[in-house]
Amino acid sequence: MPDAKTFVVNAPAWVDLSSQDAAASRNFYTKLFGWKVEVATDPNAGGYALAKLGGKDVAGIGPAQDANAPSAWMIYIGTRDADGLAKKIEAAGGKVVAPPFDVLNSGRMAVFQDPTGAFISAWQPKDMFGAEVIGKAGAYGWAELNARGIDKAKAFYEKVFGWTEKVSPMGEGQGDYTEFKNDGESIAGAMEMNPMVPNEVPSYWQVYFMTDDVDKTHKKATELGATEMLGPQDFPGGRFSILSDPQGAAFGLLSMPRG
Repeated sequence: MPDAKTFVVNAPAWVDLSSQDAAASRNFYTKLFGWKVEVATDPNAGGYALAKLGGKDVAGIGPAQDANAPSAWMIYIGTRDADGLAKKIEAAGGKVVAPPFDVLNSGRMAVFQDPTGAFISAWQPKDMFGAEVIGKAGAYGWAELNARGIDKAKAFYEKVFGWTEKVSPMGEGQGDYTEFKNDGESIAGAMEMNPMVPNEVPSYWQVYFMTDDVDKTHKKATELGATEMLGPQDFPGGRFSILSDPQGAAFGLLSMPRG
């Protein structure tokens, strides 16, 4: 996939991490992915940092705004009208957690919850369009919804973003996997949460980063202090694993054969 030079409405535009120890998070991901992380000098930026690969923006890392909130990655969906989107979210049964607000001169953002409780954000660009690299090693590659009530979630995202779907069986006893499509292109995945997951775990969006070697990067992550949640394994499109970083934020690793 080429560098992301164009902003796509209704598709993932950005990912960032809210961390209870932003300095430690910057250190971890710098060592893991080779990011160069630059903390904004503007005091109004609140310690937010841009992570870069080859001088291009790939992700953000900032301090958690709530001392009680867990460290977590967030996915942002591109929009040209964050305020209008907020109204659509509510009309479709979602919840506006943080109403649209300006982020310096970079753009306008908002935070929502879908009807299953999963958090998701929106990004309306101004000076900053979002990730400049997507789908390459060390950059964002995929987002996946684990939902308690997948049918309710799918209806919501269709109403709000116009996403269509492709449903495939995952194998005996594993349910179905849904690929969300925007203008015919697969942009994210979704599935019903495994019933073995404890009830206190809410629906959530999982962010995946690309790597040329899942096993090697997974091993490196654990050596840097990450905790294995799901060891490297194959799926029909490639190989993946899931970890929790040293601050407790879950993230995935993903490799797919180049074709």
